[in-house]
Amino acid sequence: MKSLMYLGLSAVLLSHGTVHAQSKSSKEWQSLFDGKDLKGWRQATKDSVPVAAWSASNGELTFDPSKGHGSDIITEKTFKDFELSVDFKISEAGNSGIKYFLLPNTNLGCEFQVIDDSKHPDAKLGRNGDRTTGSLYDIMPATADKPSKPAGEWNNARIVVRGDKVEHWLNGKKILEFDRSSEAFKQAIALSKFKTTKGFAMTSPTPILLQAHGDLVHYRDIKIKEL
Repeated sequence: MKSLMYLGLSAVLLSHGTVHAQSKSSKEWQSLFDGKDLKGWRQATKDSVPVAAWSASNGELTFDPSKGHGSDIITEKTFKDFELSVDFKISEAGNSGIKYFLLPNTNLGCEFQVIDDSKHPDAKLGRNGDRTTGSLYDIMPATADKPSKPAGEWNNARIVVRGDKVEHWLNGKKILEFDRSSEAFKQAIALSKFKTTKGFAMTSPTPILLQAHGDLVHYRDIKIKEL
């Protein structure tokens, strides 16, 4: 009888430990780029591998327009609640972006802007700086005191999504946050170029998109943690 009791208790403890281990494992960082090839990525609007303008070398995922016309790329996997971390290095006068909440089969979605704030003309447009680095492109600006490094240097972008609540971080500092269900966000959308785009910012789960905007850009250490 005692043996049976011990076996039963052991089974419960083992089961509890397994659940705990699975829970812990599910919140560990997952690499989205192995530094060697583009496995796990495809073109945003086509079910095919990225074109020649995208390449993997020296641990970096690079879009180089000199190698041909490129297109945006997305992860093959989709994510709901997550924390995404990406290092990026934009070229002088360059423009790119990291997108999420993508409308199905399109490259339209919320964008963490990646741009040379000082030399790309688009950074001067929009409203209140909402097209500068770290901003929610054309919708909400990043804080003015963001710790941004200039073009040609590495920056770290972090995007945190928990349900309707979203945060943008740059080099370890939170620079923007919003709630998709709030009136303030809906009003910001109504003032943006996406005001007539039905369902904009509402899609979940979502792949992660890296933008090909015609300018040289490097990405590395691309990882995600499901929350």
